[in-house]
Amino acid sequence: MKAATLRLDPALESALASGHPWIYRNHLPAHGLETGDWVRLQAGATRAVGVYDAEGQVAVRLFARERVPGTGDLAARVQEALALRRRFVPSETDAYRLVFGEGDFLPGLVADRYGRFVVVKTYSEGVQRAVLPGVVKALGRALRPRGIVRRDAAGLHPLYGEPPPPKLTVRERGLRFVANLHRGQKTGLFLDQRENRQKVRELAAGARVLNLFAYNGGFSVYALAGGAAFARSVDVSEGALADARENARLNGHADRHEAVRADVFEFLNVHEETYDLVVLDPPALAKKRGQLRSALRAYARLNAGALRRVRAGGLLATASCTAQVSPAAFREALAEAARRAGVRTQIVHEAGHAPDHPLRPEFPEGRYLKFAVLRVLEPIG
Repeated sequence: MKAATLRLDPALESALASGHPWIYRNHLPAHGLETGDWVRLQAGATRAVGVYDAEGQVAVRLFARERVPGTGDLAARVQEALALRRRFVPSETDAYRLVFGEGDFLPGLVADRYGRFVVVKTYSEGVQRAVLPGVVKALGRALRPRGIVRRDAAGLHPLYGEPPPPKLTVRERGLRFVANLHRGQKTGLFLDQRENRQKVRELAAGARVLNLFAYNGGFSVYALAGGAAFARSVDVSEGALADARENARLNGHADRHEAVRADVFEFLNVHEETYDLVVLDPPALAKKRGQLRSALRAYARLNAGALRRVRAGGLLATASCTAQVSPAAFREALAEAARRAGVRTQIVHEAGHAPDHPLRPEFPEGRYLKFAVLRVLEPIG
């Protein structure tokens, strides 16, 4: 396949050689490229091949060093991704990430399995045009799903087979969850938190649990499956809470589960009950680097409120999915939260994404999820 060649400033050679999969717009010379064009880049003696986008900060997503990848090359990367899932996805699980974009050397797109259906999302119009057809073909041949759809703000777009129903039931570590592929968060469920939900399950025996920003009650269901005495799910969305109630029922825990519709910030201001285990999993609190400071203030405030709801000796399981917040910055926010709440804390567990969300060391931007379990103690007198 033909591809134009652009010569970059030689000072960018080390950046191009690093393996980082993005080239920013301000690094490109004048050109006549259009969205979806393959382009060869050269800086000094280093070369790379990628797909161009006319919009957004990231102008080129890199796929190879020397030649434009063909259908066979894309299929090989899909097979590598599927092999990793066969090795690391737990049994009795049929909802998980199949392709994690840059982490699986297929930048700009993700693909998730929900039972017999696959949902893909693209974060690059160029990748959608130049790469997605080959990936869909490879997924269809390898998995033989009932259907593959692309999801965007407008809804679902069939790419292969039949479209999924409005809701379907999937399994995760033997637990059952309803997934709304048409309107649910992400592509339907928060698949990246699977192993962190399992950690909560391991810690929940006999506990009274408060789950904040509960969405569909995933952490609550895992806690109840681990023997929690009671779980309260709090979220502002009635639709999400309806799914939480259904998930508790599907797994036989409806009698020990309560769903509360409330703004979490307001709930923490007025709710005084304490719990053995509190889970705090807010949505992303910043979209741009310039919003980092306000996001860190919000994390400190939220976690301080959550810590006040943990009885002495209990646990706070807390997460951040804000990409702009580094693991170190998140720990600093947790330290500030403990100071505000007037408690001592110990981090007893830290984690990130589940293994079906692999990370590349040369691409630190790929690590957006931080998860920590804190033991909460009274202050020393």
